[in-house]
Amino acid sequence: MTGRPISAPGASAGEVFELIRHAEAQTRSDIGRLTGLSRTAVTLRVEQLLERGLVVERAEGGSTGGRPPVRLEFNAAGGIVLAASLGASRAQVAVCDLAGRVLAESGLHVDLADGPEAVLNSAVKHLDELLTESGHDEQAVRGIGVSVPGAVDVETGRSVSPPVQPGWGDVPIPKYFSSRFPVPVRVDNDVNVLALAEHRAHADVDDLLVIKASTGIGAGIIAGGRLQRGAVGASGELGHIKVAGGPGALCRCGDVDCLEAVASGWALARQLAELGKPATDALGVAEFVLAGDPDALRLVRAAGRYLGEVVAGAVNLLNPAVIVIGGDFVHAFDPLVAGMRELIYRRSSAMATRSLRIEPSLLRDQAGVANCAIMVLDDVLSPRAVDATIGGRAGHER
Repeated sequence: MTGRPISAPGASAGEVFELIRHAEAQTRSDIGRLTGLSRTAVTLRVEQLLERGLVVERAEGGSTGGRPPVRLEFNAAGGIVLAASLGASRAQVAVCDLAGRVLAESGLHVDLADGPEAVLNSAVKHLDELLTESGHDEQAVRGIGVSVPGAVDVETGRSVSPPVQPGWGDVPIPKYFSSRFPVPVRVDNDVNVLALAEHRAHADVDDLLVIKASTGIGAGIIAGGRLQRGAVGASGELGHIKVAGGPGALCRCGDVDCLEAVASGWALARQLAELGKPATDALGVAEFVLAGDPDALRLVRAAGRYLGEVVAGAVNLLNPAVIVIGGDFVHAFDPLVAGMRELIYRRSSAMATRSLRIEPSLLRDQAGVANCAIMVLDDVLSPRAVDATIGGRAGHER
C-alpha cells in the first residue's frame, strides 16, 4: 500500500473515499492509521459512503471464527457518467461507469458548419437515447464530460475561439447538456483530452507533444508532467501557422498556406477528389493510403513535410521526449511520419532530437469518450464533491 497519512485533523468522508478509490486504504484499520480518525469516526464515514453506493464491502476468506475480515472497495457500478467526444466531422457518445469504462456507445455524423445549436442538441439527443437503450436510470447520472475541437475556457466550459466555422465563438457549451441532465458538466478541447490520455499511457514520460492529425490539426502539450493550456487556453493551435513556400492554398479561415490548408484531412481529401478519387475526409484519405494508392501516399508524405516544418520549432522550444500522432491520420502513420522526420531532423537541433521518439497513438476509438468520462470523474468524485453530496465533513469525532 502506498498511501500517505492525511495530516489535516478530522479527515472528511470525501478524503476517506479518495483513499479507498485509489486502493490506498482497503480496511477500516487502514483508514484509521492513515487519517488518525477514531474507530467511531471511521465507521461513520464508511457508512455514509456505503449508503451512497460509492463503496462496497467484500468479506474475505480465512476467518478462524467470528466475523470474517471485510475489505472496502470502490464501487464502479455505483453510478454512471455520460461522455460526448465531438470532432469536426464525427462524434461519439457513451455511457460509462464510475471507473470510466464504456458500458454503451454510439456514433453520429456532425458538421460544425451547422452551428452549435444543431450540433450540441444532436449530441444531447443521442445521449438521451443511448441512456434509455442501455437500460440505465437517469437518476444514476453523476456528471457529463465533453470534448470539442477548438479552445475552451475550462473554468466556464465556454468556447474561447471559433474553430473556423462562424457561430462557435463564446458558446456556453455546458448549458446544452445541463438543461437536460442537471449534473456537473466538464468541457475541454479534444486534443487536450487526448494529451491527458496519452500521458496516462506514457506514465514514465513527463514531456509529450501529442498531435491530432485529422479533419483539422492541433497539438496537446504535456511539459513537466502537466498539461499546458496557455494564457487563454489556446496553446497547441498549430493548424493556422503559415508554412514556408506553400502553394498558395486557401484555408477555411480565409488566409492562405495555413498548415491546415496543405496538410489536414479536409485539404487532402479535396486534392484526392480533384484527381477523381472520392475521399471525403481524413479517414477516407487514410483508406486510399492503406490500399497503396500512389497519389494518396504522395499527398500524405508531402503533408508530413509541412507538418514537420511546423513541429520542428516546437521540438526546439519544448524538447519533448515523445511525439505521439493521433487522429484519423494515425492510419496513414508511415508515410506521414516519413515526411515529418525529413523536416524535424533537418531543422531541429541535434540535442533536441537525440533521443526523440515519434509514435502512433495506441488509443482506440473508444479513447475519446472514455477520457471525457475520466475528465468529469476526477471532478465529481473529488473529495470536495463527495463531501458536498454528503453534506460536509462527517461529524467532528476523531
